[in-house]
Amino acid sequence: MTTQQQTVLIAGASGVVGSALLTQLLQDDSVGRVIALVRRPLQVAAQPKLAQRVCPDLASIPAGLVVDSQIDACYIALGSTIAAAGSRAAFRRVDVDAVLAVARAAQTAGCQRLAVVSALESNAKSPVFYSRVKGEMEQGLIGMGFTRLVIARPSIIDGDRAALGQAHRRGEGMALRCMKALGWLIPQAFAPIAGTTIAQAMRQRLAADGAAVEILRSGQMQNLAAKPSY
Repeated sequence: MTTQQQTVLIAGASGVVGSALLTQLLQDDSVGRVIALVRRPLQVAAQPKLAQRVCPDLASIPAGLVVDSQIDACYIALGSTIAAAGSRAAFRRVDVDAVLAVARAAQTAGCQRLAVVSALESNAKSPVFYSRVKGEMEQGLIGMGFTRLVIARPSIIDGDRAALGQAHRRGEGMALRCMKALGWLIPQAFAPIAGTTIAQAMRQRLAADGAAVEILRSGQMQNLAAKPSY
């Protein structure tokens, strides 16, 4: 019996986690089409099942940009820093407004399964601006009522941002060097985690049956990486 291939929407495919997700999805025989919502065209080799939809401002997606297809699953790996965005308002526009806009576009196209990259200490009531914004984003997605919502909360993400053409994050780089130097002294829940590991865990859990909302913590994602991927 032939299994119908899925159409998957992804946003944030140029980042550490998003690029890993894109690679895995393109290699997955159960995925027949990948629609990448991008702010600028991805510099990747042509792939027959990859369609890029350019939208310079993902917080304001034109009607009809993705609804020509039934979307079976959606992955969102959007994220910035205040330094890169330039202001708190600009940061919020990427990390909340754009995420929710992509989710709405996916839902309009029939999607009921979504996975998103959040942050380790996300909390809508946190006094820390970054954590609070991530928490607000999560609450917005939960309120949309997806049948299956997987929220990944990784610790510091380990990946080669320079190779992806991304700006160096000084604080992140320093933290990674310190954590790697300390090695086994760092609990697994707080240890650096590779973008490929996060991507694999998100895909495994989104494909599985479970609660309407599932929180994937960093240590759990590390453990899932040892299991066979889909």
